[in-house]
Amino acid sequence: MKYTIHATCSVLMLPFMLATSAMAGSADVVVENAWARASIGTSRPGAAYMEVHNAGDEPVMLTGLLTDLAMRPEVHRTATDEQGVSSMSPAGDIVIAPGETIALEPGGLHAMLMQLQRPMEEGESFSMTLTFSDGGETTVEVPILGIAARGPED
Repeated sequence: MKYTIHATCSVLMLPFMLATSAMAGSADVVVENAWARASIGTSRPGAAYMEVHNAGDEPVMLTGLLTDLAMRPEVHRTATDEQGVSSMSPAGDIVIAPGETIALEPGGLHAMLMQLQRPMEEGESFSMTLTFSDGGETTVEVPILGIAARGPED
């Protein structure tokens, strides 16, 4: 009876152990070219952009964002329908394959900064932490560019 319980528990836990080992390696994440546009006050959401590269040998899963600048930072996806109307919605968890880079950029995936706690002023910067399914975190300093900026070189 004792061995049956252990064997049953082992079989039931196997999928969880495999899932954990398959999504490891957030320590190998590199964030580059981070930037944000200045905001007009705090009544409208802000946005931040960057490239997130998985330099490791295992997939990593981006699960969230943290910043003291916004109460609700989330990764959103912009989609355009057949009539040319664009809409944004939460992207959910994002898996980054080994050696791959995802771009958070205008018109695609981006960091939506909802419920701003202060205006995003040109020339300032803020910290943003990316959280991953393995419990790891990567923090990046995000410079705030002009309201009409189109990329980190502006």
